[in-house]
Amino acid sequence: MPNEKKELKVTDKRMFTPEGDLREEYRFLNEKSTSAAPAEPAPHPEPPRSEPPRVASPGEAPRRAPEPPLGPAAGLEYPEEYPEEPGELGGPSFYDLVAMMAEPVPIYLGDARLPDGQAATNLEMARLHIDLLEVLHQKTAGNLTPQERAFLEDLLYRLRVRYVQKSR
Repeated sequence: MPNEKKELKVTDKRMFTPEGDLREEYRFLNEKSTSAAPAEPAPHPEPPRSEPPRVASPGEAPRRAPEPPLGPAAGLEYPEEYPEEPGELGGPSFYDLVAMMAEPVPIYLGDARLPDGQAATNLEMARLHIDLLEVLHQKTAGNLTPQERAFLEDLLYRLRVRYVQKSR
């Protein structure tokens, strides 16, 4: 049996070809960004504020704006193919599962505040949730549509970059 050769399959999962063009499975990203009429994003409810926004007095230096949280404010929207009403598909979708699993990460990174205005920064918990999304990514490999895979990979990339920024 030492003369047997095992065949090894290599799959290139990069978004761009060596010439710099988008690969076929990522073309939907290019079409979305170059469309003539910008699509309106689905409305996302904001959490209720416990107090009105603070207005700086004339002699006071303005406070530095907090970094935008991950999620809809950071451009992590559902793809255009996602129906507005989850009931149209008969229940929750893969996008709902990923969004639910990623929801606590901005809180643990300190980007989103609790209703009482306090920060709940906990980098270990943020890392745990990012790792859980990576497990989902690995276990669903080959079973996702190109849009679902791109959505999950983009989300993981953004969460990891934000985690590294916060951990320094």
